[in-house]
Amino acid sequence: MDLGTVLGLVLANALVFIPIIMAGDLESFIDIPSILIVVGGAISAVLTSFPIPELFGAFAALKKAFFSKPQDYAKIIDSLVDLGEKARREGLLALERELANFDDDFLKKAIQLAVDGNEVQVIEGVMGIEIDNIEDRHKTGKDIFDALGSLAPAFGMIGTLIGLIQMLKALDDPSNIGAGMAVALITTFYGSLIANTICIPLATKLDRRSKHEVLEKNIILSGILAIQSGDNPRVLRDKLETFIPPKLRKGSK
Repeated sequence: MDLGTVLGLVLANALVFIPIIMAGDLESFIDIPSILIVVGGAISAVLTSFPIPELFGAFAALKKAFFSKPQDYAKIIDSLVDLGEKARREGLLALERELANFDDDFLKKAIQLAVDGNEVQVIEGVMGIEIDNIEDRHKTGKDIFDALGSLAPAFGMIGTLIGLIQMLKALDDPSNIGAGMAVALITTFYGSLIANTICIPLATKLDRRSKHEVLEKNIILSGILAIQSGDNPRVLRDKLETFIPPKLRKGSK
């Protein structure tokens, strides 16, 4: 589990509500009709904006924000260099015996394409499309949470306008104006809270996860293409280490 995601969500909401609770005024911030307007309205608008299968896909993608192993780029490069050394010693066909040692379907597919004797352009084309599809799937999940992050404050404003209209209709009783204004502003509070403590941070985390995974796939693709081209393992390592920060590089040490 990604403790950063969990800790961030908990802290963001706790730092908002703890002062409210300390002031002893929590009940003033609970209004069921306002919750229905903001949460129900935002979800309904997202349902209108995206196909149902994409929405289910977004919930599946959301797991990556909470459960995702950090990419070990140096380990991936080591594995590719080992494959390169084996290919130079025993030929590309020897890599087929290594397929069972890997869990990454992308890597296994790229190795199989190389073993089958496909040209570099074919491997690059097929696996490049695979990377593009991964990016598209991840972008859809991010877009949905971005949409929620923009729609929740919008429905908060709608709720505020509804509250103001109701308040203005009761101007003949000045004693109700303060309470009416407070209720009118609660929906804006809910919209901003949902957007800035949940939706936007999760969209940002999914975007970062996507970039890390795509970088991993590009390292793998570049490695397999270099192996297919017969690059020296030393050159292969130097080429792949350009993808990662200098402090993680072994070839430069």
